[in-house]
Amino acid sequence: MRASKGDKLVQHGRVVGQRDHVVEVVEVLGPEGNPPYRVRAENGHETIMSPGPDCQVKHEEKHPQR
Repeated sequence: MRASKGDKLVQHGRVVGQRDHVVEVVEVLGPEGNPPYRVRAENGHETIMSPGPDCQVKHEEKHPQR
């Protein structure tokens, strides 16, 4: 798994009815985009995270420059 600053990590719910947990990568601490990551939740809480197999990286959309 590789992520960059600004990407979103989506941790999928493990049981029926549990919603996905989405956090933003604010710092990549591993080499070459690998974990661990410093992440920020929607409520502003920051933590260090090494995502497991239930996570997905949503890469930040790069808008073409005009």
